[in-house]
Amino acid sequence: MLNAHGGISILPRYSCREPSHPYIQVPSRLGWTVLTFSAMTSRLSRWLNDPLILLIFAAGLLAFAVQSGELGTADTMHRLQTTHWLWTSQPQVLPSEYPEFGLHGRNGRIYSWYGIGQSLIMLPADVIATWIAHWSIFSGYQDDPAMRSILVSYSTNIFLNVLSALVAFRLLRQLRFEVRDSVWGVLALLFCTTHLHYTQNMQENNYIMLLTLVGFSFQYEWLRTRSRRALWIGSGALGLNLLTRVTTALDIMAAGIFLLMVVWFDGVRGRELWARAVAYCKVAVPVYIFFGLLERFYSWYRFGSWTQTYIPIFARESRMQDPSLPTNFPWSTPLQEGVLGALFKPEKSIFLFDPLLILALLLFAFLWKRMAPDVRAYALSALLLLVGHICFYARYTYWAGDFAWGDRYVSTAVEMVALLSIPLLLHYKAELALWTRATAAFLIAASLVIQIASLMFWLPLEIYQIETLGHPTFVIALRFKNIVAFALGKMAAWGLDTEAMHEDAWDYVHITTWNFLPFLLRRVGAVPVWVVDSAFAVWGTVLAVLAAVLLRIRRLLRIQSHTT
Repeated sequence: MLNAHGGISILPRYSCREPSHPYIQVPSRLGWTVLTFSAMTSRLSRWLNDPLILLIFAAGLLAFAVQSGELGTADTMHRLQTTHWLWTSQPQVLPSEYPEFGLHGRNGRIYSWYGIGQSLIMLPADVIATWIAHWSIFSGYQDDPAMRSILVSYSTNIFLNVLSALVAFRLLRQLRFEVRDSVWGVLALLFCTTHLHYTQNMQENNYIMLLTLVGFSFQYEWLRTRSRRALWIGSGALGLNLLTRVTTALDIMAAGIFLLMVVWFDGVRGRELWARAVAYCKVAVPVYIFFGLLERFYSWYRFGSWTQTYIPIFARESRMQDPSLPTNFPWSTPLQEGVLGALFKPEKSIFLFDPLLILALLLFAFLWKRMAPDVRAYALSALLLLVGHICFYARYTYWAGDFAWGDRYVSTAVEMVALLSIPLLLHYKAELALWTRATAAFLIAASLVIQIASLMFWLPLEIYQIETLGHPTFVIALRFKNIVAFALGKMAAWGLDTEAMHEDAWDYVHITTWNFLPFLLRRVGAVPVWVVDSAFAVWGTVLAVLAAVLLRIRRLLRIQSHTT
């Protein structure tokens, strides 16, 4: 029975106060729970007319649809092993993985050199997935993708994608963009930036971006409302990022610069500015110190130092294995090479892998004086964050992230900048010249196509091919060539089935099929046909529902734009 608020009433056992009303009776400890059809219809109607609910649903469906069941890279596999170490008796690094991975630490043991942040976020999923993987029904299945990795990748990536959509929407609304602009801005983030690739390939990027967005959003809320709770949450998220990657200290600095520029653009000076800075530091600084000490403790636990990172040990052991390495390894890349490589190298250019960045920069240039002060503050802080990451990693030997799609060390900062592109475009569309709108449409379409292409094969494919094809290689063009060649069965005929691809039989299996779970299950061959068919049916259904949700969102936002 509906209550006065349109909710669901709990009636006494066996009671039916309104026999003429259709209902479903569900036995419960309190009696029969009466769920009226009208209540369910009303709730479903509200959901179908709420763009935010549909946005969250779309984010979850998208993350489900793009999964391969694999963790994406060896990096994440190593981090999952650290997760396993946290609650089992297994070592952080398996003996067979050294010397390719791991460093000697305290008491001569081999430890992972990664931060523990991503390992922590995977902990609940790993506990449950390990338990399920030991069920008797899965005892005969030992192939890749393993049941444990399937469950961890699906649950963790869906969780991160949904939260990222929520927080990104929250931040855009805080910056006073309309609901329509904010929803499309979040969808562009999810579909048209490298965020999509890292939703499939679970490296640290999306987790880092989520925490950074939480930090920006809640610290901004504190600035506007003086809510200490919001400041605690925002500072905690940014501090937690330090456990994932120490260079996220740059994100902490960017958040502080964002707040400082907001109050500066508001005209706050003198004692009031100082008072706000002191109030901020009273909460944020202790939180950052706490997480900084946790990060230092973890470093001391592994390598016996409170003041150094793993880099000196990594450099020493790497030179022992390869004496030809330069003495300044791993900071041996000339600064200009790392900077220009991140910007223009065809294998890693941030402009090629994230064309929405170009759109954002164009709109900043054309609309800067018209943009709201808070939006300008966010844009400046995000750009400074991007420059900071590029410059920091420029001299690193593996400045581009090595085995990765694009430059993974700076892609999160790129996405932070690109987040503003679509909201700005929609908000100021009427004031933009026709050629600007046409350029924007081209960049959006190119971004979507490039990100979808990034999902089609496992990311090492082009890296293996480059060993034969040589440098420089336009990786995105090569990916499209691979897609066409594989679809036509021309990989060998077009010289794309290179010798390097065959060096590891396991890798060869995974780079010679479409990189989605049903195709991988069929390629492995050890899975019963009915399981493969069921996987395809579920995958196809999810894609269809996702398309329907996106069309519903489009319709709602068009109606909203016509009525405002």
